[in-house]
Amino acid sequence: MQISRRTVLAGAAAAVVAFDPVNLGWLTSADAEPGVRIPALDGELLVDEASRAAVADDYGHLVHRMPVAVLRPGSVRDIQKVVRFANRHGLKVAVRGQGHSTYGQGQTTGVVIDSSTLGTIHRIGYGQAVADAGVRWLELIRAAVQAGQTPPVATDYLGLSVGGTLSVGGIGGATSRHGLLVDNVLSLEVVTGEGEVVHCSPSVCPDLFHAVLGGLGQFAVITRATVRLIPAPTTARVYHLTYPDLPSYLTAQRRAVGDQRFSYLEGQSTPTGLLLEGVTYYTPPAAPSDPALVSDLAAASVEISEMPYFDWLNRVYDLVQQLLPLRLPGPWINVFIPDEAVEGYASAVLPTTAPNDVVLLYPVRRDLIGEPFVRLPNSPVVWLLAVLRAVSPPDAAEIRRLTALNRTQYDQAVAAGGTHYPVGAIPLTRADWRAHYGRRWAAFRSAKRRYDPRNVLAPGQGIFG
Repeated sequence: MQISRRTVLAGAAAAVVAFDPVNLGWLTSADAEPGVRIPALDGELLVDEASRAAVADDYGHLVHRMPVAVLRPGSVRDIQKVVRFANRHGLKVAVRGQGHSTYGQGQTTGVVIDSSTLGTIHRIGYGQAVADAGVRWLELIRAAVQAGQTPPVATDYLGLSVGGTLSVGGIGGATSRHGLLVDNVLSLEVVTGEGEVVHCSPSVCPDLFHAVLGGLGQFAVITRATVRLIPAPTTARVYHLTYPDLPSYLTAQRRAVGDQRFSYLEGQSTPTGLLLEGVTYYTPPAAPSDPALVSDLAAASVEISEMPYFDWLNRVYDLVQQLLPLRLPGPWINVFIPDEAVEGYASAVLPTTAPNDVVLLYPVRRDLIGEPFVRLPNSPVVWLLAVLRAVSPPDAAEIRRLTALNRTQYDQAVAAGGTHYPVGAIPLTRADWRAHYGRRWAAFRSAKRRYDPRNVLAPGQGIFG
């Protein structure tokens, strides 16, 4: 069976028509007799070295797994066919959105699905938007804002794909008001690990719906999502409050997250102190009261600025795009710490950071985050502590040191009742994953057996070996 678009081997002119499951190679029509015929596709199955090498890497540049092929799907049917093919012939399948993970989470030696070719925004309606998994939040939010609406929560970097973000969770400054991105999804279209296309929501196939959101790609490939929209403001008023020490900073952050005074609340450690970053969104003629927002937060200094709402959401995009070509290794660590342990944990971690590290430290309310497989500490207030590193110049010994440090600090987080946000570079065992899911492990394993019984999907996390 010929494929509908030609897929050529590197340096060859013949179309690939079959797969050799013994030697894990692709065959042309001239030598396909002993092979297994691949299904007809609307898109492309690429097997040339350049295409495969391009997805054998990610933003962290720490792990490199060369796949046997790259699917650039032309339809959801292509994903369904390739997943079924993988089930029959013992292949693994990973999905790559924008490749922004840092430790090989979206890689495999099997077939990588490049979701960027599924990049259509199907509808911006009142209160909801429907978009393919490969759409970047940049395009979706821009289109929504032009229609006077916005997703309630955005990640700091808008270059991430819809599907990739929803597979992990999606956290940002507005999480303190609206939960994670996964808490603002209305329905999904997915392809399960057995190759079934399923439409699911809180009322239709709810077990699958809630498993997939924050499920790290273990149960199904997200192909389309319907996400919640709310009215979009026009203006962001930004408050930068500085603190000389950790206790005063934590006290101010607790007060701010407790009464939800800001539309957006984040914070970070800088070489000169700790910075609380609060933002209030509004549309004139309404305007926030500056004294009401900051006077009781006892900051050492306060800076106030304004910018258009979309410009604020998109503030780091250009910087990240400038960094991408540098290909700097990034051994990140992202952990969640319970409120009662944050001062001790942060006091131990902050001195280990470098001046050029981006160190985020801010609280979110646990009651706003509801998807079962997003694992958070058992605390009413949970703190994200993220150390976003770039090793410049690249140095193998320094990378090994920082990766080992990540493991040590992960163990310290777990001992303090914490968990991790699984986009970082932390060496984990299967036992670590069982401990991570804790009382949810049995449900997680059961969902895997139900929706991906041959363990085809998302091997990069290493959860099931």
